[in-house]
Parts: sequence; structure tokens; C-alpha cells
Amino acid sequence: MRYATITGINKKVSRLVQGTIMLWEKHREEGFTFLDRLAQLGCTTFDTAHSYNNGESDSVLGRWMELRGNREDVVIIGKSAHPDGDRKRVTPADIDQDIRESLERLRTDYIDLHLLHRDDPTVPVGPIVEELNAQREAGRIRAFGGSNWQPARIQEANDYAEAHGLVPFVASSPNYSLAVQAEEPWEDCISIGGEENAEKRVWYQESRMPVLAWSTLGRGFFRGNLTAENFSEMRDDLEECCVRAFCTTENFLRLKRVQTFARARNYSCAQVALAYLFHQDLNLFAMVGCTRPETFQECVGAFEIELSESEIEWLDLRRQDAPVDLT
Repeated sequence: MRYATITGINKKVSRLVQGTIMLWEKHREEGFTFLDRLAQLGCTTFDTAHSYNNGESDSVLGRWMELRGNREDVVIIGKSAHPDGDRKRVTPADIDQDIRESLERLRTDYIDLHLLHRDDPTVPVGPIVEELNAQREAGRIRAFGGSNWQPARIQEANDYAEAHGLVPFVASSPNYSLAVQAEEPWEDCISIGGEENAEKRVWYQESRMPVLAWSTLGRGFFRGNLTAENFSEMRDDLEECCVRAFCTTENFLRLKRVQTFARARNYSCAQVALAYLFHQDLNLFAMVGCTRPETFQECVGAFEIELSESEIEWLDLRRQDAPVDLT
């Protein structure tokens, strides 16, 4: 495992972040065993949200930390302000309510890194920044940022913070994967993948703001057994959001190149797809949604892969000819 720091968090943050959407109260004991094994594999950082499984993800994670007595070893990434029906809910009142409810479920008095799950560009950034600062001053969160916020809005928020002597956003969580998002898997999702989003990546390169990338493996697109040829047979086994967002002709070509490279070098497809991201000039943390410890351990192996610039360009289709013999 590899670790880094994020401003405001006095703990080591694992570069591989495990999601908690698979945690349910009815399978609590299995969840505890799963989390135990991930901690043994070096994972310190877990991504949850007020909206996940109607709060059950928070609850199982919280009970595990309480039972194990490991709260000070765990970095919690929590989220608030997820839309509810037709209401975007990016308001100070909703942020406060979600944070308080998550803390109760998590059985803790603080969240290490709190992200706004969505943005509402019609809402001025000032009251949002002020509310997040108030939550930090109250000790309920240690640091904050945005999930699915455009770089320009983050910059606007941080300009407001600077002008008013407040703490700024310190992290951002957009979609980013070798598989380029063709359409939003859910409403108001922001991606920084593909050539069309190159300017966004430049902003992150220059600012060095931590990128907590979600759907790094394309919601199962890079799990290893999918191909363009068997897609019609496997479609029912894939999440609908994976089909809509990632199952395109260009992405299948990227997948074929990942599979070719993986076979030639004795890696898995997931390892190669993650290694591609870790080789980008970004302060990147990769969020994964593994359901088995063995899969997470496999993902950790991505840190050992070295990719040349020509191999990176070949994987993302900027180069047409294979840089080396991959037979």
C-alpha cells in the first residue's frame, strides 16, 4: 500500500480507498470480517455517505470501528447534500442535518474528510463555504471538499474562503478512469477523463489538489472477463450505469489493450487500469468498490507496475502502434 497526506487530516491516507456501498446491517458480521481483512492489507481510508444504503453503510462502518477500537487509525470520507427527488439539497441546513445524522450512525464525533456529494451551481458558494467552516470549527469535520464539483466552482469557493479568512476546499472527488465516461451514470456527475476534459486535469495538476477518483474501474468494466465480443451475453450481469457510461466502442478498444498488456506481463486488467491512473501527473487517490478481500489485495498490486510514457499513450489510444512486443 502507498500513503499520502491531505491537509487537515493528521493520519496517513491510503492511496487506495475502499467504498462501503456493499455494507448492510443484515450482513453485519460478514462486513466486519471484510473490513478486518482490508485493514490488514493496509487500507486506512473508507468512503461512505449519508445516502448510502439509507444510512446502513455508515452504521456498519461505525459499529466496526467501535468494536475494534480503531477510530484513530481509520480515515472516514463522508458525504452530504445528495439530491432527494427534485431537490438538490446543497444548502447549509441540509449539510448540517446530514453530518449530524452520519456522526450518530458512525458512532463518532468527527468525520476526517467531508465531501459535498453534489453541487448546485445556482446556489452562491459563500453560505456553503461558511457552513463547512462552521462544521469544522465545531469539530464535526476535520477537512472538507466537493464530490462532482467543477474545478471552476471549487476555485470560486476557495477564492471566497481566501477573501473572507476561511478554510478552503482541500480535496475533490470526480469520476476518473481509463474508460472514458460516455454519459453520466447518475445525474450531475462530473468526470475529468478523456481528451475533452484535459483542461480540468491541468487545473488539478497545477493546484495539486487531491483527486479522490470514483469509478476508477468503470463499475466492473475492467474486471477482466468482459470483451466487446461477449458484451451482449454479459450485459445482464453488468450494472446499468456501467453499460450506459462505459460500454462504448472506444472503451472496448482500451479494454482490449489492457487485456493484451495484462496477459503479456502477467497482471490483471484491474491492476493495469489502476496503474494507468497512478501514473498520471495528479495527486490521485483511487476509490474502489471491492466486495472480496482478494480483489482488494489484487488492486494493491497496481502500485508495483511501471508504465512508460509510450505504454500510457497506447493504453489511452493516443498511440496506435504497440510500444513493445506484447505477444
